[in-house]
Amino acid sequence: MPDITHGARCWTVGEGSNLLDALNGAGLNVPYSCRAGSCHACLVRCLEGEPQDARPDALERGRRMQGWRLACQCRVTEDLRVAVFDPEREGLPARVEALDWLGEEILRLRLMPERPLRYRAGQHVLLWSDGGVARPYSLASLPVEEAWLEFHLDCSRPGAFSKAARELTIGDSLRLGPLHGGALRYEPEWQGRPLLLLAAGTGLAPLWSVLREALRQGHTGPIRLLHFCRGESYLRAPLEHLAGLYANLSVELIDRHQMQHRLQSLRIASRQEFALVCGSGAFVDDCAKRLFLAGISRGQILSDVFVARDTGA
Repeated sequence: MPDITHGARCWTVGEGSNLLDALNGAGLNVPYSCRAGSCHACLVRCLEGEPQDARPDALERGRRMQGWRLACQCRVTEDLRVAVFDPEREGLPARVEALDWLGEEILRLRLMPERPLRYRAGQHVLLWSDGGVARPYSLASLPVEEAWLEFHLDCSRPGAFSKAARELTIGDSLRLGPLHGGALRYEPEWQGRPLLLLAAGTGLAPLWSVLREALRQGHTGPIRLLHFCRGESYLRAPLEHLAGLYANLSVELIDRHQMQHRLQSLRIASRQEFALVCGSGAFVDDCAKRLFLAGISRGQILSDVFVARDTGA
């Protein structure tokens, strides 16, 4: 049976053991959120040996060449020597610049990183609390034009990171883990094509960034944004303000109780339309199915799924 070595510790695990389970079973407390290779919270570096990786495409080539792997996607088939991601050593420090409650449940968190973070609209980054809790969040800020990094945190459910976020004060420091790309983005060649943006809850965060990036780049085609929310949209005022400035932008705010009815009545602008969808897995699946039946090819439907971690974890 293979051995795993971490620092001065070495222990034996069963052939084919999941690497994340093997590390946490030994008390290393490697964080995780989705266990699907999306959140990147469970990064470990393989210093010797190679695990069996179910999703080698989930990490960019440069990071893989450095030995990084997603522990949740790896099976231990030979001896390994690993190092877990250390936010104190490898994370980017960021200072809390602003904390604003947008309603009772959504916290708008703005961080000022120690050095500029290069990213594109639609990407995610890991946020690490002082207590070692890591969760992935989409960037809602506008690349290049805004010095701070903005995140929209849904604190409606109890959880370790939500609890830590509620206790933050201006001047506190968080650590940023690796930046990774999602499917959501804006491409300059889409400039004249219709765009349809569909968001549920804080799935609006990356689309708020993508929307403003499209407008910043002078998008000329029509843009429709539909936000499905509990009660009033937490970004109602800025969305309506933006729609007032741009004739090609329309915004529709829909109570979640009306979601199925609205999706059933959804029509596409043309077969050239690109659709960007973000929210829970069920929401994304419902939207993708409806859009495909309405005539948009699967290659023109880009989506990110927000995966909720177990409460208290």
